[in-house]
Amino acid sequence: MKHAFSSIELSLPSRLGFEKIAMNTAASVGRIMGFPEDRIEDLKTAIAEACINAIEHGNRLDEKLVVGVTLSMTPDALEVRVLDTGPGPRFPVEVPDIDKKMNEEQQSRGMGMFLIEALVDEAEWVSTPSSGSYARMVIRLPKSEE
Repeated sequence: MKHAFSSIELSLPSRLGFEKIAMNTAASVGRIMGFPEDRIEDLKTAIAEACINAIEHGNRLDEKLVVGVTLSMTPDALEVRVLDTGPGPRFPVEVPDIDKKMNEEQQSRGMGMFLIEALVDEAEWVSTPSSGSYARMVIRLPKSEE
């Protein structure tokens, strides 16, 4: 029978460096859940990108605002939400062009969303002008081959 295990919630200051707390917490949860080390590294990188984006862009480095991180565990996956509460610009309406960025026709910033999508099994970005925005990432446990 499948059931939700539990959730962990973090409330981080909008100061660069605090993303490491989210990374280390996610790594610990991933190890407890049985993720292989390479997937834990992917998870840490994706969470760091999402947290830095929330700190810099969503909350505009305003230390009075927080970045919320929720890790929700199920028997076969870990869902992570990274929420900003600031007035910053919301996620791009226009999807960046990876080829133009690689050829330096567009600025190299904005690669974080590509990176996150490449590292996790599922990613989405939700903007709510009244309450901030969040990145939702899901990483699934590998199927055991028994």
